[in-house]
Amino acid sequence: MSNIALILLGAGDSSRFCLSALSSSETIHKSVQKLRLPKKQWLRVGEIPLWLKVALDFRDIYPFSRCILSAKSTEIKYMQKYLDAFSLDFVLVKGGSTRQESLKNALIMLEDFVEYVLVSDIARCNSAFLSQRVLKEIGNYDCIVPYLKLNDTIVYSNGSKLDYLKRDNLKIIQTPQLSRLNVLKSALENGDFTDESSAIFAQGGSIGFVQGAAEAKKLTFLEDLKTIPLPNPSTHTLVGSGSDIHALDKGEGILLGCVVIPCEFRLIAHSDGDVCLHALSDALLGAIGFGDIGEWFPDNDPAYKGANSADLLRIIVDFVRDVGYDILQADITIFAQKPKISPYKNAMEKKISEILQINVFKVNVKATTTEKLGFIGKGEGILVQASVVLEYFDWKKIISL
Repeated sequence: MSNIALILLGAGDSSRFCLSALSSSETIHKSVQKLRLPKKQWLRVGEIPLWLKVALDFRDIYPFSRCILSAKSTEIKYMQKYLDAFSLDFVLVKGGSTRQESLKNALIMLEDFVEYVLVSDIARCNSAFLSQRVLKEIGNYDCIVPYLKLNDTIVYSNGSKLDYLKRDNLKIIQTPQLSRLNVLKSALENGDFTDESSAIFAQGGSIGFVQGAAEAKKLTFLEDLKTIPLPNPSTHTLVGSGSDIHALDKGEGILLGCVVIPCEFRLIAHSDGDVCLHALSDALLGAIGFGDIGEWFPDNDPAYKGANSADLLRIIVDFVRDVGYDILQADITIFAQKPKISPYKNAMEKKISEILQINVFKVNVKATTTEKLGFIGKGEGILVQASVVLEYFDWKKIISL
C-alpha cells in the first residue's frame, strides 16, 4: 500500500476573491456589486464545482493511500453528494479559520503507516500535474516544493529605506508540496505559517525545490480568472419546485410573502408561519438538490420557534449563491379561500425580489381560491406552490466585460 496521503485544502471563505470585485474595473464593479459572488472553490467548470475538478485531477496522478479534503462545515453534506456521484473516496474534514488550522485538522485523519503527505490548495486549480515532479524527489528532503523564478526587478521598501533584491535569489513558492508527515506535524506546532515549507524550514528541516509552472497560478482575485485556463461553466438551467401547507386558526392577521395581511386568522406554525416563503425555500433547495426546509430548520428545534421566515430564506439564498448558482426567476401560486390575497400580490413580489436579489419583474405571485372545495375552500388552511429557475454562475461573462 502507498505510504503517501493527499490533502486538498478548500475550506476558505474566499473573502479576497469576493471583495476583489469591489476594487476591480468600474465595468466589472457595476456588474457584480449587488450580487453575492460564489466562493471560488464553487465556481463551475461545466456542471461540476472547481473543488471537484481539482480532486478528480489529483485522483488520476497517483494511488494515494488516503485522500482528504477540508471544507466548510456547512458545505460538507452537499459536497458528499458530488463525491458519491463520481465515486471519489475522499474523506471530508471540517476546516478551521486559517489554512494551517484546516491542515492540522486533516493531518489528524492520517494513519500511522503514512510517511509522506502531499498538500495542495483548491485555489491552485491547475497544479495537479506538478505532483509528478515533486514525487520524483521523494526521500531526498523533508519538504519538496515547486517554485517559479522572478523576472522583474524587486525592491523592498521600509519607510524611506529601499533595498533592491537580487532576483536570482528569490523564488515564488507554489503547491502541491510533499512533506514527511512526522516532520510537518511537529513543525506546525511551532508558529503560524502560510505553507508547509516555511513551517518545516523554521524547524530546521531540509527543503528541496522543483520547477513550478505559470499555469499553476493560484486563484485569489476575480481578475485572476482572466489568466487561469478553465473550462466554461455550463449554460444549463435548473428548475425546482416546492409546496407547503399551514392550517388557519382565529387570530389577528397572517404573514404571507413577507407582507402582513390584516384579517381574522392566524397561521399555525412553529416559525412565523410564512407558508409562501417556506414553499419558495423548498423550491430553491430542490433546484440544487439539497434537501428541504424541514431538514435545514427542523420544526422540533426550539432555536426556530417563532423564527423569521425571511431570515431563513436569506440563509438558503446565500448558500445557493455561495455554491455557484444564480437565481433567474420565481413563480408562486397561493391557494386560499380566505383572506383575500390579490391586493397584496405586488407588495409580496417586491419583498421576495429583494430577498432573492433579482429584478421584481422576474418574480410572479398568483392567488386563487378552490371554489370553496376541500380544506382550503372551507377556510381551514393555505397552500402555496412555488417554482424557481436557476443557472450556474457565469464567471466567464463577468470577466469578459
